[in-house]
Amino acid sequence: MSKPIRVLNGPNLNRLGKREPEIYGKTTLAEVEEICREAAGPEEIVFRQTNSDAQLIDWIHGAIDESSAL
Repeated sequence: MSKPIRVLNGPNLNRLGKREPEIYGKTTLAEVEEICREAAGPEEIVFRQTNSDAQLIDWIHGAIDESSAL
C-alpha cells in the first residue's frame, strides 16, 4: 500500500473565493480540494488547512516519513 499524498494549506487559504475575489479569484478551497482529488485518481490524498504556522510546520515534519508527496 502506498503512502498518501499530503496537500497542506496555510494561513488565509480558508478564505479563498471569499477574500478579495477580484484579486485571488472565486475558486474556494473546497473546490481546489475537489480538483486535486480528481487529478490524483485512485491515489489517497490527505488535505489540510490551518491558520497556524506552528501547526503547518508540525504537519510538514510529520509528512516527511508518512507521505509519498507533499
